[in-house]
Amino acid sequence: MELKESTLSILKNFATINPNIVIAEGNTLKTITEAKNVLATATVEESFPKTVGIYDLSEFLGVLSLVDTPKLEFNDDFALVSDSSGRSKVKYFFSDIEMLTAPSKDITMPSEDVKFTLDAGTLSKLKRASSTLGHSEVSVKAVSEGIIELSIIDNQNATSNTFSIQVDGEYTEANFNFILNINNMKIIDGDYDVAISSKLISNFVNKGVSIQYWIALEKSSTFGA
Repeated sequence: MELKESTLSILKNFATINPNIVIAEGNTLKTITEAKNVLATATVEESFPKTVGIYDLSEFLGVLSLVDTPKLEFNDDFALVSDSSGRSKVKYFFSDIEMLTAPSKDITMPSEDVKFTLDAGTLSKLKRASSTLGHSEVSVKAVSEGIIELSIIDNQNATSNTFSIQVDGEYTEANFNFILNINNMKIIDGDYDVAISSKLISNFVNKGVSIQYWIALEKSSTFGA
């Protein structure tokens, strides 16, 4: 089988979430951070013939780059990676699945108390502001009916510099301040439909690629009176 560029991009993104991965049989890829606070799942065009464990995903992707148009043949204990001519080959051994961190179950959003669209431009501005200001927290608040403000803040310092940008959105309760750690927003570029629950979980669904993320909120988040 050959891996498409879109699948390779997803795997590269997953390597930033967790250095290892269990690739399950079929066309769904999943990963989760060691801290269990970020879960990602994607549907790809390829169908993997068996469930395998890869201890160092970045290394595996590097192996694929050693040959042009890599073709994968899955064996019991290893993958044989060959180039288009079949003359160059790499034998890459799988890892024991029991040693790796993999999602044990899917997440169902308990409620959707806040919803908005986060476009690629806004996401880029938030990341740049975080880097410039040195703050890692993203505050999500309602400022008026149908308007939500996303701010880069230091929640421990009320006089710290902040960056804010407003987006259209919906919410069930106007009095909330949801806090996300931007370091947990390890999401690929693109536009997202975002839902946030008062149960301290958020869901980012990419509008152009079949990939979504569940990201835990910080415990400093507040909802309601």
